[in-house]
Amino acid sequence: MKIAFVGKGGSGKTTLSSLFIRHLAATGAPVVAIDADINQHLGTALGLDDAEAARLPAMGEHLPLIKDYLRGTNPRIASAETMIKTTPPGEGSRLLRVCEDNPVYDACARPVELEGNAVRLMVTGPFTDDDLGVACYHSKTGAVELCLNHLVDGRDEYVVVDMTAGSDSFASGMFTRFDLTFLVAEPTRRGVSVYRQYKEYAADYGVALKVVGNKVHGPDDLDFLRAEVGDDLLVTVGHSDWVRALEKGRPPRFETLEDANRRALRTLHEAADATYGLRDWERYTRQMVHFHLKNARSWGNERTGADLEAQVDPGFVLGEGVVAAATA
Repeated sequence: MKIAFVGKGGSGKTTLSSLFIRHLAATGAPVVAIDADINQHLGTALGLDDAEAARLPAMGEHLPLIKDYLRGTNPRIASAETMIKTTPPGEGSRLLRVCEDNPVYDACARPVELEGNAVRLMVTGPFTDDDLGVACYHSKTGAVELCLNHLVDGRDEYVVVDMTAGSDSFASGMFTRFDLTFLVAEPTRRGVSVYRQYKEYAADYGVALKVVGNKVHGPDDLDFLRAEVGDDLLVTVGHSDWVRALEKGRPPRFETLEDANRRALRTLHEAADATYGLRDWERYTRQMVHFHLKNARSWGNERTGADLEAQVDPGFVLGEGVVAAATA
């Protein structure tokens, strides 16, 4: 299952995504965790110290390797240089699976030991001084989108992505790449404004969206969220001494997390699992192609000097059943 955490800056989405990743790890589930936020904090939220987090390999720095591997023998893609962030897979493309070893994971993923399980952590890489004024940060997340386009995950396998803050998540088609999106909202007008914006943008694409109320301290906060987001409100989370200790760099044992917050994480898990039976790989592929054609016509063809629209394989549908054929 592919799961995104979104929300305005400071809403607590990184903290909640890290707690959810820990929860999944504690169940023994295979997990790939991806930090796609401009502020790279997922590694430290998962318990790495600052030096360890700084040494994580940036996906953006390995983009040529990622493209070359995923291209495989797809005859519609002339070279890795003609691949862009939205390039869809086709016959001959290599696909990624959660539970496998491959050159992309070797270069870009690092194991993080959590609750007796090893989670694969991948990061886009931080926004550097060299990027200021000359580059768009969203180009860094292109590696994540390309990998998601070529990813086939199954039941009880999880890919959890900590997305960019606010409406920046809509700067590409990546927001349609998920089985379920958890929007973390505080009980404030600013907190729910991102929800309204996300709900409006996502409506045309059938994006499954649930709200996680964070920093909810009493009945008034709960009533406010219920009034503002209605049935989209899945669960709420309040103050956590466990999280406060984590933020001080002194993470307690995960089993000591407050009971109410453990129940909230189980609710997120159940909601994610419930979407498995609703998967529509044809729609998923169709949306992937839609954004690729949009990018090809607006800038991709001109930038690469190639007809990127011809990369679309009209007979190809991504899905669990094509893994064996694509990797044979």
